[in-house]
Amino acid sequence: MNLAALIAKPSSLFAAMGGWHTLGEVIASRALFLIAYLLTGRVLTAALVAAGGVVISALVRVFADRRYWQAALSLVTVAVSAALAGGTGHSVDFYLPGVVTNVAGAAVFGGSLLLRRPLIGVVLARTHGERDRAHGRRYELCTAVFLAKFCFATAVLLPLYLTGRLVALGIAETLLTLPALGVCGYLSWRILRTHDQPARCV
Repeated sequence: MNLAALIAKPSSLFAAMGGWHTLGEVIASRALFLIAYLLTGRVLTAALVAAGGVVISALVRVFADRRYWQAALSLVTVAVSAALAGGTGHSVDFYLPGVVTNVAGAAVFGGSLLLRRPLIGVVLARTHGERDRAHGRRYELCTAVFLAKFCFATAVLLPLYLTGRLVALGIAETLLTLPALGVCGYLSWRILRTHDQPARCV
């Protein structure tokens, strides 16, 4: 699949990752944990509630749609968060994977730009066989979009985590992880599509 085909199907990657169902499960798990903890004051109980909600949703998806790995993705995501929070007894640790993901994302995307190997271009070259050097500038722009997101999220989430501000952290981590990645994906699609369209004759 080349760049033109990718531009023509902007939702293909989103659908492959499970689409709105996976996004909804991850967001719901974050909200369930926060609500359950505020109601009970027990970290382990809140973690189990969040994990249980995703398990039920994943089982429904497996039996209804036979989407196994997408369901597994949701389960692994909430399982890691629940294990961290339940193991340490600190409520903010439920959101630690999101904090770490954003810090690591900033380092990886920033490093790829410094090395002049924009990560978006590397990924597309490997998965879609797109190696045209003329696309280098737009790959840099797309990578910069993701870098800005990861840097902003890190600047917001890390202080909230370190100071233990659970409610603010829960809301911010929920919005600045998967939903923000979706926005970055859309902006990248617009960059690729805009730069790929031929100029109009006046």
